[in-house]
Amino acid sequence: MSERTLVDPEILEKCSLYPDYVEAKLGFRNHWYPSLFSHELEEGEFKAHEILGDRLLLTRVDGKVYAVRDRCPHRGVPFSRRPECFKKGTLTCWYHAFTFKLSTGMLCDIITNPKSNLIGKVQIPTYKVEEAKGIIFIFMGDIDPPDLADDVPPGFLDENMVIRGVRQEVGSNWRIGCENGFDSTHVFIHKDSILVEGNDITLPLGFVPTSRDTFKVVDGPTGPKGVYDLLAEHCIPIFEGKIEGETVLQGHMGSNRVAYDISIWLPGVLRVDPWPDPSLTQFEWYVPIDESRHFYIQTLGRSINVPEDEAIFDEEFENKWKDLALAGFNDDDIWAREAQQEFYKHDEAWYKEQLFEPDRNISKWRQLASRHHRGIQRYENLF
Repeated sequence: MSERTLVDPEILEKCSLYPDYVEAKLGFRNHWYPSLFSHELEEGEFKAHEILGDRLLLTRVDGKVYAVRDRCPHRGVPFSRRPECFKKGTLTCWYHAFTFKLSTGMLCDIITNPKSNLIGKVQIPTYKVEEAKGIIFIFMGDIDPPDLADDVPPGFLDENMVIRGVRQEVGSNWRIGCENGFDSTHVFIHKDSILVEGNDITLPLGFVPTSRDTFKVVDGPTGPKGVYDLLAEHCIPIFEGKIEGETVLQGHMGSNRVAYDISIWLPGVLRVDPWPDPSLTQFEWYVPIDESRHFYIQTLGRSINVPEDEAIFDEEFENKWKDLALAGFNDDDIWAREAQQEFYKHDEAWYKEQLFEPDRNISKWRQLASRHHRGIQRYENLF
């Protein structure tokens, strides 16, 4: 194992309930991850994309998306510095004209030395790709890919579910993103969000658990693996904030009750239903870029039965929900994650943190992820 990803065995021992989670700085291997939205990659376009510490190059040929490692095996230069394609379905390195088939990654020609013995013997890694709900999913791994449905939350692939979303880079590790989303009592940072008044939602200041069973683990032999937060059933919401008996803050009692079904799923995606409105479900991914950055892919879904309603949803998404919810509310989350990164970039943080009662759900997520992931991404996987 590379020294860059080797976690001190003493630290893993102190995190014995979820050692693989602590070690997975670059994410979990052999899972499907969203990369770009379909509209971000046009026919014939090449686009570099970094994910799980790996640099990929994506392109679309006759409507089909291909993904290969963005590094020529000859001298290691990135193809994306100047992608060249002289024949459909191939990629030629700009440096010495090594040419590879996009479908297999095989070196099919060297334009500058057509009789080279390397032709037909050298390959670049290729990655399985699926497009669903307007998103390009990439399988980052070596095994035969499972169904995409095994790596997305329930409901996302439903036939009538229409998805719209945005993608941005966040300066924190992917695990901080997951735990921020699944952290029930982090609602406190949203107390002044424009969404609270703008959509008249009910939002307490926090929660007091009334039972230790504030979670439900889904880890059957097939299907996605995740944890449901049951605080709505086993907690007392706090709407009146007090310090030494004196009321200093008030939560918001709105007409729209939302976020009573919250769950997190491997390899790192949150489902909040309904949110940010009773008619919507939010699905959001925290996709590792490297040890200190992740892509935050925020999507909203609505079940739609007639085409005319899809146009209404498009208008609402662009003119209301992007600003009010995905920015107006979730920008607080981004700020919070980046504030945590300085602490959690040190491995010792995973046992020096001081969790409290509502954090049991986060502990369950860490344990589930440690048990049911399909592999840990390490730097030696990248060469």
